[in-house]
Amino acid sequence: MLTPDLPSASAPDTGLRPPVPDPRHGPADNLRAIGLMMLSMAAFTCNDAVMKAVTRSLPLYESVAIRGAMVLAMMLVVARMQGGLRLRVPRADLGPLVLRSAADIVSTLLYLMALQQMALGDLSAIMQVLPLAVTLAAALCFGERLGWRRLLAIGVGFVGVVLILRPGTGAFDIWSVLALLAMLLIVLRDLATRTFSAGVGSSTVAFYAAATVMLSGFAMAGSEIWRQPSAAELGLLLLSALFLTVGYITAVATMRVGEISVVAPFRYTSLVWAIMLGLVVFGDWPDLWTWAGSALVVGAGIYTILRERKVKGMS
Repeated sequence: MLTPDLPSASAPDTGLRPPVPDPRHGPADNLRAIGLMMLSMAAFTCNDAVMKAVTRSLPLYESVAIRGAMVLAMMLVVARMQGGLRLRVPRADLGPLVLRSAADIVSTLLYLMALQQMALGDLSAIMQVLPLAVTLAAALCFGERLGWRRLLAIGVGFVGVVLILRPGTGAFDIWSVLALLAMLLIVLRDLATRTFSAGVGSSTVAFYAAATVMLSGFAMAGSEIWRQPSAAELGLLLLSALFLTVGYITAVATMRVGEISVVAPFRYTSLVWAIMLGLVVFGDWPDLWTWAGSALVVGAGIYTILRERKVKGMS
């Protein structure tokens, strides 16, 4: 679910991110990385669509718990293939890890609750502002410098979100609020990730994230009446877990192959996938306001990435 801690030219570098690729990558490497980014975004969006479908009949927390167990098993297999998993975390990183895990749990549950009720394209459009929000939060919390052009682009992106949500109208409801809260908690998650030391690896953080989200599903069991999933529901949960695992693997591979500033704009292809899947699977089609807001959000995000690339090139 959600958007992973993907590196971008507009996002702060964090402990989950692999080293920045060598700028000497050639066109072929960047083309491969673009393909991986598009595959990653497709996998994450397909995961959302499958979870939206399965939670129509299966209780939400039960779905989270079962899918989490499947993802955890897949991640252990992948970690073993890559040489093992280090679960030990330096004492200084325990606080950020707990904060990140708590933000991840709550944001996941809020996101899935909103996903049950909102159109996939509308929810995805709101989440596209995440890189801009992380950029602004990093500037406020860590003193990262932002020029007036990027600040203006961030403002335009937030105007786009207002167009999508339309406060004061019937389009703005409790589910929209939950989506916004989920997005803000993802920002907190990314800021917490930024404070990790170099001794905390990507697979370690990803493992703890998957484990805590899974446990949260079991912890919330008392608020629902669980039942035996049907074979079709188990199949959908397995498919969701597979999409999620593929998304994480390709997201990391993307940043190790190509230049971040070249690849990052293609993360917005997730909105295209969300709109297509929303129409084909659920019969949802965004209205004019959502289209306009999405255009502002995506345009502002791409401009911010390109502007940062130019600034770094001048420095």
